[in-house]
Parts: sequence; C-alpha cells; structure tokens
Amino acid sequence: MKHILLIATGGTIASAEDGNGLSPALTGEELARSVPEIEGLCELDIVQPMNIDSTNMRPADWLRIAEVIRENYDAHDGFVVLHGTDTMSYTASAMSFMLENLAKPVVFTGSQIPIGVLRTDGRENLITAIEIAGAHIGGRPEVPEVSLYFQNRLFRANRTTKRSAEALSAFRSYNYPPLAEVGVSIAYNLPAILHPTEISPELRIATHLADGIEVIKLFPGLGENILRAMLSAPGLRAVVLETFGAGNAPTDDRFIRILKEAIDRGIIILNITQCGGGKVSMELYETGLRLQEIGVLCGHDMTTEAAVTKLMYVLGLDLPDDRTRALLRRPLRGEFTA
Repeated sequence: MKHILLIATGGTIASAEDGNGLSPALTGEELARSVPEIEGLCELDIVQPMNIDSTNMRPADWLRIAEVIRENYDAHDGFVVLHGTDTMSYTASAMSFMLENLAKPVVFTGSQIPIGVLRTDGRENLITAIEIAGAHIGGRPEVPEVSLYFQNRLFRANRTTKRSAEALSAFRSYNYPPLAEVGVSIAYNLPAILHPTEISPELRIATHLADGIEVIKLFPGLGENILRAMLSAPGLRAVVLETFGAGNAPTDDRFIRILKEAIDRGIIILNITQCGGGKVSMELYETGLRLQEIGVLCGHDMTTEAAVTKLMYVLGLDLPDDRTRALLRRPLRGEFTA
C-alpha cells in the first residue's frame, strides 16, 4: 500500500451550513472518516495547514502548502490537496511552478457539494484522487506532476480553469488533453503526462512569490486615462493583458504608446487571449503585430491562472531582466504549447 499525505485546506468539500451560509467546518480527519473506503486504498496521513474558503486563499498560503509538501516529501509516495473550487486553479498552477524538481504526484481536488450532503461529489473525487496519487507503473509514479482531478477527468493543473459555478464538471482544460479519464477503470493518457528531467531525492521549492501583478482585460471602449492609471499603479511589475482573439488589441497610436511607455519603464506585459480555447499568435494580424513590435511577450495558450502564477514565481526569483523574460518565453512546467 502506498503512503499518501492528505493536505486539507478547507473549501466546499469541508463546509457546512452555520446560519450564515456555507463555510469550512470539517477537519481533514473528519473528512477522511466520512469516506471509510480510503482505508483500503493507502496508508493515509493528514495535515491541515489551514481551513478556509478558497476565496480567502493568498500567495502566503501557497508557500505554506509547498512547505508542507517539502517537509513530508521523503516519507510519502504522493500527495492529495483538498481545496475549494473557486481558486483551485490558481493554487494548483502556482504549485506546479513552486515545486521545482517534483517527481511525485500532487493531486488537487475538492467538490461542488459538501461531503456531508447525500448527493456530494466529494466522495468520488477524494477516493479517485488518492488512487491516482498512489498509482505506479514499473515502480515509478504514473503522474509525477501537479494535477487537478474533478468529475472523472484528471488535468494538468496549470492548464485548468473553473468553467462553471454549478456543474459538477466544474473544470476544463481547453488547450491540453486530460491526463486521465475515469470510468470503470482509470485510463491514463501516458504521452500527455509530464515526467521530470531530473530525479532528486530532495524537493526544492520556491520560497518567494512576487507581488505587483495586475490583470487587464481589454474591452471596446476601455478609456485611455483608465488604462494609463492602471499601468501607473505604484509597485506594478507585470501585467497579464487579456486581449481579443489571437492576441489582438486596438492599433490606435495613443493606446500603443501607453503600453510602450509602461514597457520602457520595465513593466512586463504578457499577452494571453480572452478566449477559452486557442492561442495568441501576434504575428497573424496587424492588431497583434503592433504589440509584438513594442515588446509585449506572447503568452501562447496559457490560462489567466497560469500566467498570473508564473509571473509571481519567475519574478520572485529576482533574476536579471533578460533571464526573467527568457523564462517567460519558454514553458517551464508544460503550461503552454509553443
């Protein structure tokens, strides 16, 4: 039997009604007792670094989760992180960057319905996530990367986004295929799974995440004064610019000039598409080429969640500007397809 660490952080799966709406109430131990079938799957240890609604999750909490995994890395074969759905893709994406030489499974999951409700989706999600975290083939972990399991599909964590507040299939990976599909058996998509280039017995983790990140979503009629104000915020270091279609933005000279002034001040602007599926191709249209010419970086098919957390991670390394931009231009954990 594999030795799995369950990291409980709260979320809907642990929530109960207290007269003021749902809020996290159950501990990790109580959650595990709600699913006694787990005992036949693995040897389970449980830690609870926090018990919060995921809307209250912050980068400092991500650092705590990463530290828990580092402290328990040698003693466990895999890890399952129970997390609220609202910001799960942000936390899971961040973890994919922060766990720098990961060679074991880290599976995020949760539920749309609390574990104490009869129709909960939490039981199946938890059981299967644990099974995936312990799955080995040829003596090696089946999925040695950070992933997200929900409603019969396992996704690469940094390719996911929450697509529905109500459907049990709450998450999608629009630009990358599932790592596994779950029916009567678990069918792993082996060519899609990321394997480490180096296997080290000691896990390295990021210990600092940068702030000063901003997301700007373009829309017709975005005022120049508003845009200039957003790009002039004190402490701003990088912007995720959500553009139209294949990475397109207005070609108005004043709009372009405002962006260029920000880039000239050292602000990084990373271009991703507002579309759920597809990628940025700035050389395709004049409206994208103008951005490329002034130094806007291409985000390819990254999600907003991956773009934000990658910027936090890379800027947190405090590297020279040219090395920072080089890291942003290439995939570090399979977060985009070049």
